[in-house]
Amino acid sequence: MNSLGIYEKALPKKTDWIEKLDLADQLGFNFVEMSIDESDQRQSRLDWNLQERLKVREAIENSPVDIPTLMLSGNRRFPLGSADQKTRQHGVWMIKRAVDLAVDLGIRLIQLAGYDVYYEQKALTSRELFLRNLKEVVDYAASKKIILAIETMDDPFIDSIKKIRHIKTMIRSPYLEAYPDLGNINAWPENNLPEDLEKGIDIVSAVHLKDTLNVTNDFPGKFKNVSFGQGDVDFYGALLTLKRLGYSGSYTIEMWSEDSDNPLDEVKKAKDFFNDLFEKVGIKQEELKHA
Repeated sequence: MNSLGIYEKALPKKTDWIEKLDLADQLGFNFVEMSIDESDQRQSRLDWNLQERLKVREAIENSPVDIPTLMLSGNRRFPLGSADQKTRQHGVWMIKRAVDLAVDLGIRLIQLAGYDVYYEQKALTSRELFLRNLKEVVDYAASKKIILAIETMDDPFIDSIKKIRHIKTMIRSPYLEAYPDLGNINAWPENNLPEDLEKGIDIVSAVHLKDTLNVTNDFPGKFKNVSFGQGDVDFYGALLTLKRLGYSGSYTIEMWSEDSDNPLDEVKKAKDFFNDLFEKVGIKQEELKHA
């Protein structure tokens, strides 16, 4: 069985954690993936005091829906490979604080954005700085028993599981894994999605479900807000591959509908899309606890 979750930013924005978990339960999800993105509002979660952390932990304990994963996309703003030392240091601090938050909330996995830099010029130096700082945060996460999983990105620096596997040859830790985004891998013309899954399945800790439009010679690709079934991802084929490979981890539907007029309607459509695919492929969703 596989658990199926929904990204926090798909749910209505002006809701507290009790409401978010309740909505996810009503929609038939096993879990919600928390977001700490580039915004000051969500990055302030890293500074939650004990009372604020206990409030979220209590919401989790009183709900059949869990928060097992955290998407830390905020390092796009504070990348580990930045040429600016203060920016790099803040990026390292963010990850360590996210690890501490994960320990307090019962989160087991933190998804890291696989950028050396995003808003700066890439260089051999940015790659080297990224790797050095990644080693530091992986060691810290390992000491707290929290997995850091690098996501395959909308950026050529790390756009495949193959590249994450190479990083693992240099940072040998069971607490460093891969978090493939099926849409991001598929969008890059140099990638072969089923082969990437086949060769990297042993380091896959979780999977993002997101549709994309492919990168071509005259089109930069589209990596966000592509309606499921309207993009270039063959989800049926990808899920068949994962089923054959014996993948039993979690799937998270990644959407950004939190500010939409009818976010719950959009989430329901996405859930129905994958319910149908799961049934066709033979993937059984983990039993809902309230059922």
